[in-house]
Amino acid sequence: MYNCDNYVSIINKFLKNIWPLGFLYYRFIAKPCALHIGIEDSGPYQAQPNAILEKVFISITKYPDKKRLEGLSKQLDWNVRKIQCWFRHRRNQDKPPTLTKFCESMWRFTFYLFIFCYGIRFLWSSPWFWDIRQCWYNYPFQPLSSGLYYYYIMELAFYWSLMFSQFTDIKRKDFLIMFVHHLVTIGLISFSYINNMVRVGTLIMCLHDVSDFLLEAAKLANYAKYQRLCDTLFVIFSVVFMVTRLGIYPFWILNTTLFESWEIIGPYTSWWLLNSLLVILQVLHVIWSYLIARIALKALIRGKVSKDDRSDVESSSEEDDVTTCTKSPCDGSSSNGANQVNGHMGSSYWAEE
Repeated sequence: MYNCDNYVSIINKFLKNIWPLGFLYYRFIAKPCALHIGIEDSGPYQAQPNAILEKVFISITKYPDKKRLEGLSKQLDWNVRKIQCWFRHRRNQDKPPTLTKFCESMWRFTFYLFIFCYGIRFLWSSPWFWDIRQCWYNYPFQPLSSGLYYYYIMELAFYWSLMFSQFTDIKRKDFLIMFVHHLVTIGLISFSYINNMVRVGTLIMCLHDVSDFLLEAAKLANYAKYQRLCDTLFVIFSVVFMVTRLGIYPFWILNTTLFESWEIIGPYTSWWLLNSLLVILQVLHVIWSYLIARIALKALIRGKVSKDDRSDVESSSEEDDVTTCTKSPCDGSSSNGANQVNGHMGSSYWAEE
């Protein structure tokens, strides 16, 4: 164990600096930007108080089926459309406002873009960026430069913050997958730092950061209702994600950790743990690539998107439908406004990672 003593100091710096920095950024940079482009600082539309519907919403289901809707319609003497509108309003009351989501995405976008630029600048002058076998020469007696040290501090601190904030953010279907991802990421960064495998660690971090800021940019465009920009950014993100995660990562990173490291330095105790974590990460890449491909395929075939496959509770298209319910009378006519996004590949189907 090479850098174990310094690891505690990294965690301390994270606790002291990252969270206050995020709060200040939200308050004085992200929020003014959101207000400037027209995102309102207001909460969701409040559903009309109704004890019967509230009991169903809390105790039974937030998404009533057709049979239950018809039963409630007879019980309350409301038409089905009005009850559907009530449930949409009520679901949106539990969601964070668009302003909050915009600020969170802007914070992540800023960090990912900054850390990617920092990583490229640092790696450009590093010999192992051009010859990955340099990651293993003279291991474990490789110097830890100040630039590399701060690169690790910033990355580790940010992923710890994502780990903790996941429990306070809106819950999604892929909560478990993201939780595993954060655990694996933190485990890899910590493990590589303690064992002085920082050279290959910097390559892995930079490779992942290249697509992350593009996704956050697409989400920002979605929240600001710049739909064509959102569509374009998502297409770029999809291409970059699949090239880096399904191409460069397995054939460049996994190749050197599985085979070249064994060839150069021979078998070592931590080889199994390191590569186990990296393979788990690759499995997650495949899962996410499948979800992204399914989104893109539906968009190309239908020209519209119904709903985010991974999220039950956050959808801008549903919010737009709530606005429609608010502005127009809730009559009995059929509507699928929550299920269609006309003229675009889909508003928030991919906007939530």
